[in-house]
Amino acid sequence: MSIQVITRWFANLSRVYKRGVMAVADAMMLFIALWSAFSMRFGELYLPNQGVEWLFVGAPFLAIPVFIRFGLYRAIVRYIGFHALWAVLQAVTLYALLWALLVLLSGVPGVPRTVTVMNWVMAILLVGGSRMVARWWFAGMLTSTSTSTSTSTDDVRGRIKVAIYGAGSAGVQLATALSYSREFRPVAFIDDDSDLHNRNINALRVYPFTHLGRLIADREVDELLLAMPSCSRSRRHEIITLLEPYPVHVRTLPGVAEMAQGRVKVEDIREVTIEDLLGRDAVAPHTELLHANVKGKAVMVTGAGGSIGSELCRQLVKLEPAALILFEQNEYALYTIEKELLGHADRDGVFEITEGKPRSNVVPILGTVLDSERLTQVVNSYGIQTIYHAAAYKHVPMVERNPVEAIKNNIIGTWRSATVAKKCDVETFVLISTDKAVRPTNSMGATKRFAELVLQGLAKGLRQSPPGTQLQENRAGDGSSHYTRFCMVRFGNVLDSSGSVVPLFREQIGRGGPVTVTDSKIIRYFMTIPEAAQLVIQAGAMGQGGDVFVLDMGEPVKILDLARKMIRLSGFEVKDDDHPKGDIEIRFTGLRPGEKLYEELLIGDNVKPTEHPLIMRAEEEVLLWEEVQGFLDEFDAVGKAHDQEKVRSLLLDAVSGFRPQCGIEDELYKQNSGHGRANVHVLNL
Repeated sequence: MSIQVITRWFANLSRVYKRGVMAVADAMMLFIALWSAFSMRFGELYLPNQGVEWLFVGAPFLAIPVFIRFGLYRAIVRYIGFHALWAVLQAVTLYALLWALLVLLSGVPGVPRTVTVMNWVMAILLVGGSRMVARWWFAGMLTSTSTSTSTSTDDVRGRIKVAIYGAGSAGVQLATALSYSREFRPVAFIDDDSDLHNRNINALRVYPFTHLGRLIADREVDELLLAMPSCSRSRRHEIITLLEPYPVHVRTLPGVAEMAQGRVKVEDIREVTIEDLLGRDAVAPHTELLHANVKGKAVMVTGAGGSIGSELCRQLVKLEPAALILFEQNEYALYTIEKELLGHADRDGVFEITEGKPRSNVVPILGTVLDSERLTQVVNSYGIQTIYHAAAYKHVPMVERNPVEAIKNNIIGTWRSATVAKKCDVETFVLISTDKAVRPTNSMGATKRFAELVLQGLAKGLRQSPPGTQLQENRAGDGSSHYTRFCMVRFGNVLDSSGSVVPLFREQIGRGGPVTVTDSKIIRYFMTIPEAAQLVIQAGAMGQGGDVFVLDMGEPVKILDLARKMIRLSGFEVKDDDHPKGDIEIRFTGLRPGEKLYEELLIGDNVKPTEHPLIMRAEEEVLLWEEVQGFLDEFDAVGKAHDQEKVRSLLLDAVSGFRPQCGIEDELYKQNSGHGRANVHVLNL
């Protein structure tokens, strides 16, 4: 039986047997340590005298319980580190003191005092050293046996050669973790610190960035791992930009805030995120604004299972609301976000139970914003004080083909939700709007713009109407009039939301292409979902009534450049006229119905700063409530009649600046319906 087979057999033993073997090995080490201490003290091979033998026999019985108490048999030998060795030092020290005390109290003759010190030193060397030898042995043997079927040791199929950018603490921990991995093999460090260049860390040479090209060629590096979790996003963006031309797959570790207690694991490695590509550093939130409408209050999120709604819920639950009501019409989406919040799981499904019990203030409610009675029941039952209205249909081409449903959900749903909020004394109502509402070219943007007009009209009417009128129905507990503060927050695309290009590009690259881009000139503003959600919460706290808040989205991104970056950083080359032998082609598909080449956030130029540097307040023209009410009645009638032919003309009348880029095709695609009406497809002109 070969040594490799024995090693593999031992590795496959149950945990109980392994602990037993370790305990027996420790007993032998303690016996040898004690014998060595006596031999060194007397300068000859020592044979225990009569009356001293029991000290040798009793040493393991004294030490093993101490070792168990200090957890020496819970550590996995293959991954043993400094903390485990520190536990060995503590356990052996306590054992040595107990053994010395036993000798002193028993009064056994022939035991010099120096033996107790020598016994302590030898026990540390043998017990700790045996573990380090076992760690080296098992790690090396198991790795070699797992790759023994390949033709060579390094260019084996199962191990990917990687260089690690960053020779700091995270990089060293990552290299250590990878050394035990069956998937990766670290071959070198890259670091900007000139003091580290040409030095060895964990047997890996540290190179400057200028050597990367030669390193990739000579050492056949397949991937480069960024191990700089503490650097800013802008600095990470600079490094990624420098790495883009190299034919290597770039991956990274998450930021410090996302890593668990500084412990780097192979599982932490991830693809370079779009946030890293954008290089936008998040601005620290204003704590008082975050808590103003949330802490200790009953809060409801409509559309709680959507991209923005679910992230709002994640942010809100951390702000200690008295109750968080998740209002959602999609059963599975509601189930998913409820499970995540109750189990304290993140979006990757990692659960963190706080104080051993789930949250009890998260309440899932199935319902639609078109049902006023259901909304009223929920708002009154839970005493809702703040509503974040994220329920909406937002996928532009889908809305173009289903405009009546968008009218009902985006306009009528907002109207009914706001009306319920007003009647039920809700303090704050925040509408999640979009940059597509500015000079809209599609039905989705037009419906969201009119939803803004509904809230602006309500807010203006509430401020101007005297107490006792239809709009001014609210009364404070002391009899004085007050009204719900309506405001809206307008921003552009959020990363990784449903319908975002980023997950689409990842999927297409994973399939080997082609990557589809609508137009070579198209640009978009981007923001991370968590940052957008935080800014929405803070903006809502600054609303006075009818406010339109606009978020600073940073610099616009050219979608073609984004596609090229994602392809190159995945380790592939773009296939085009200049590189006909490239890996992945970029194919242009043309603008979709109602899609703009660029988006805007402001209708006019009248914008004012707020106390938050990334939030601005726009001053825009509004309609009188009487005009809004008239259009709402017409929209309601259109929705009930499913009159798709009337939708476009009504939106054109109601929304100033609406310039549709699509029309109704001549040949109507007919489907049977309850009224026998034709279904209308809206296509590109």
